[in-house]
Amino acid sequence: MALISIQEATLKFNGPLIFDRLSLQLESGERVALLGRNGAGKTTLMKIMVGQLALDEGKIICQEGIQVTHLPQEVPVDTEGSVFDIVLSGLGERANLLSQYHQVAHRLHTEHTPELLKQLDDLQTELDCTGSWDVNNQVEYVIDRMKLDGEMDFKSLSGGQKRRVFLARALVLRPEVLLLDEPTNHLDIDSINWLEGFLSNYPGTIFFVTHDRMFMTHTATRIVELERGKIYSWACDYNTFLKRKQAALDIEESTWNRFDKKLAEEEIWIRQGVKARRKRNEGRANALKRLREEKKTQRKQEGQVRMRAQKSIISGHRVVKASQVSFSYGNKCLIRDFSAQIMRQDKIGVIGPNGSGKTTLLRLLLGKLSPQGGKVVLGTDLEVAYCDQLREQLDEEKTVAENINDESETIIVNGKPRHILGYLQDFLFTPDRARTQVKVLSGGERNRLFLARLFSKPSNVLVMDEPTNDLDIETLELLEELLLEYPGTLLLVSHDRTFLNNVVTSTIVFEGDGIINAYPGGYDDWLNQRQPVSKPEPLKIEVKKSTLKKIKPVVARKLTHKEQQELDGLPLRIEKLEEEQAMLYGLLADFSFYQRDQAEISQAKARSAHLSEELQKAYERWDYLAELAE
Repeated sequence: MALISIQEATLKFNGPLIFDRLSLQLESGERVALLGRNGAGKTTLMKIMVGQLALDEGKIICQEGIQVTHLPQEVPVDTEGSVFDIVLSGLGERANLLSQYHQVAHRLHTEHTPELLKQLDDLQTELDCTGSWDVNNQVEYVIDRMKLDGEMDFKSLSGGQKRRVFLARALVLRPEVLLLDEPTNHLDIDSINWLEGFLSNYPGTIFFVTHDRMFMTHTATRIVELERGKIYSWACDYNTFLKRKQAALDIEESTWNRFDKKLAEEEIWIRQGVKARRKRNEGRANALKRLREEKKTQRKQEGQVRMRAQKSIISGHRVVKASQVSFSYGNKCLIRDFSAQIMRQDKIGVIGPNGSGKTTLLRLLLGKLSPQGGKVVLGTDLEVAYCDQLREQLDEEKTVAENINDESETIIVNGKPRHILGYLQDFLFTPDRARTQVKVLSGGERNRLFLARLFSKPSNVLVMDEPTNDLDIETLELLEELLLEYPGTLLLVSHDRTFLNNVVTSTIVFEGDGIINAYPGGYDDWLNQRQPVSKPEPLKIEVKKSTLKKIKPVVARKLTHKEQQELDGLPLRIEKLEEEQAMLYGLLADFSFYQRDQAEISQAKARSAHLSEELQKAYERWDYLAELAE
């Protein structure tokens, strides 16, 4: 039975429906990644699941007694206390029991009464039953893995550190269901790698939103996509999802093209002369009305961000020369004897743990900070565009449009005037949203605004400090394309491993103790070239020999007529199977169903399991035939 079941959910704020009769089930042991564009309703869906928002219609059913923990995208502003206390609070009743036990034990030193002794004995029994004696060690373990100081006051931490505290708080309880909204934001690569391993071996169910494609590839066992108010489920890993999604989009586009052609033909027919109208078929006229209504209800894919960098003068051949540069904060040496030459059109990724000095290095290379040792020489004709990590260049009280161009309604883009509202529509800001104050924007909207601001001015050196946080995957991929085509020099700080692999041509890596080394290639190339480090013993999983299959290479050829017919019919067959599966999920999630005859219940469960196998085989056949035809 599903741990959490959402049935026929409908929700609307303004504009189109956020949820349009949406249904979703989370099964035990799944690791489900939720995809969707910024603003599609991913965070809203999680709030519905933990009871923070109510549906307009539909219902949500949670299996009785399950524990659900939610990591929100935004850190609550009213949080107070030490890091240890906040993480400890994630253990809920177990933490309270231990606190009560220590209080009663302390009172016994001065008030040795039978009542207190009995209370202490009862608490000890309850602690034994709930396994709560080891909560301190649990808290300290997670705090250590997230690279936090348990004694630090929460309010004194940076935004990224606060988010890591709440991630630790979510993980420490180890509930049956973990809801994680962008868990990798503000984590460095070491922390992301640890989190991947933790979640991959997690015994419960995980439902998470992320823009980190490598994290998704390593973690997810199922992909669900929130698009145009509906949920689409893909029982596969992320890489397989990409292939199947593209095939589905191609089929959808073809279907809509045929629909539009049919509608156009019928519209021409209905507008024919008097003679034709006398003879027209009333059934055909009614069918046209239905076609018009269907056209109104179509919700096609939302527009894409249209980013383009402005043209600039060409910089000198050598952009930056750093010689024996050193820099320390107090007794901590961040940069020790660093030397490098950055040439025009280099695309360099900067990798290192949080707090290692990456932003400091950028400021030194840009001449915004003077080195304590060595020197930095800047090249000629540099026009630098800088994207800072905290987006501090945005004015919270000004509108979106004012943050780009102050009061002016016209912006010059590559020498041509454009209206500011038209320019912002390229970044998916409607005219109403363009007149909204920045302080009410979501994280993804802030990032898109920052990119709009960044690309509103010409540059030949682009410096980006963590540009990928809160961007949806489609916008991320478009940003990758723009950076690949960017004719100037790029300095990029990022913990997004796929983004680094796809964009940079070399990396500068903080190796510890102020030592910085350079490597050709992206993230994976650095892993292959760096000095080997000791790794923990990998988890051993035994596989029965009978389950192993020899994989034969697929040689492309022309499909037979029968195979082509099968390929054309598979999408419809899969759709029908998924509809039946969704119906059964809803049935099995309804507690009243289990009051029926036991044979009927067993039959439904068996059919549900058989459907999963049928779907898997259908998808595999689709992949095989599609690959054969390439």
